[in-house]
Amino acid sequence: METKTVFTARYAETDQMGIVHHSNYAIWFEAGRTEFFKKAGVSNSSIEAKGILLPLYEMNCKFLSPAKYEDEIIVLTTLKSISRVRIEFTYRVVNALDMKLIATGETMHAFTDKKLKPVNAQKVMPDIYSVLITHQ
Repeated sequence: METKTVFTARYAETDQMGIVHHSNYAIWFEAGRTEFFKKAGVSNSSIEAKGILLPLYEMNCKFLSPAKYEDEIIVLTTLKSISRVRIEFTYRVVNALDMKLIATGETMHAFTDKKLKPVNAQKVMPDIYSVLITHQ
């Protein structure tokens, strides 16, 4: 399943050159993940209600073309893989006007308890895990 998150690049996200600053891509990826979970029928809050956190342990981003102020942006998010202790997402950021690829990325997360100790997601939240595994 691939989800689509659409928004307009805001002025506050740009640098002196009028280009979206690289630090915003992590925020855009998070928006994509949130939309992915929502479309899968799971929310971050429902995962956290079970005492599970999804800390980021690795992120990659390759910048291919600049995004600029007021560009309409689409973040396409896909669940790359899921195991009992990890979940990985891929992202494609495109300009909605011409569908030009702006950036690609990946984020890797661990399933942990509130003390950041790894947990087996299949055991501690079998209902949510079974929903997510069908979307990879």
